[in-house]
Amino acid sequence: MRGPTAVIAEDEPLLRGELKETLAALWPELAIGAEAANGLEALQAVAAVEPDVLFLDIQMPGATGLDVARAASGKCHVVFVTAYDMYAVAAFEQGAVDYVMKPFTPTRLATAISRVRERMKSAPANLDVLLTTLAERSRRARQFLRWISVAHGRTVRLITADEICYFQADNKYTLVVTSTGQSLITKTIKELADELDPEVFLQVHRGTIVNINAIAAIHRDLHGRFQIRLKQRNEALQVSASFAHLFRHM
Repeated sequence: MRGPTAVIAEDEPLLRGELKETLAALWPELAIGAEAANGLEALQAVAAVEPDVLFLDIQMPGATGLDVARAASGKCHVVFVTAYDMYAVAAFEQGAVDYVMKPFTPTRLATAISRVRERMKSAPANLDVLLTTLAERSRRARQFLRWISVAHGRTVRLITADEICYFQADNKYTLVVTSTGQSLITKTIKELADELDPEVFLQVHRGTIVNINAIAAIHRDLHGRFQIRLKQRNEALQVSASFAHLFRHM
């Protein structure tokens, strides 16, 4: 008799590797049949492997996690891996196998494993009702980026949105600046502008997005251009002419 098989669908490579390693330690008889870095790969993996369990990130490029869950409905047990409370709570309350919040802990993953092993005694749940609810909620309430993952070797550092003072374009990368340091990520300023809460983060330059909670003061220089002074950083941020209208009422 073959042991249980799983597919891991997670678009962040280091988190995907961490999930795989932790599963190997907590559930050694589980065979990872495939790993997917985006929704399209996940759809192909589910069709090819026909896994018993799918560890599924809801937010992925290509096809969304909801698209993948729809294809897996009734065919395998699903554990949602998510950074969004809205999705996680809905999935848990409506009978999907379980959810694991990012950043996950071995203890929480162990709980999810225990639950999914128990549910493997019965047929996988039909997720149609759940997926309809999730789709409606996602249309009603857009979820904004809550944290940034930064790779340092084999370690992933998670920086919450509240910690970030500003983002600044740096050649092919983007600088994430906090009160205590800075890190490079591959997301572009354009991508970040689409994903960040506009009530908290303002784009003030083609290459700069600032957290309004990090602003100490705004003043004009000798040429009439706006500059932003920060509460916990010494540098000043320039506001370009294209975004000066944001501050003219001040």
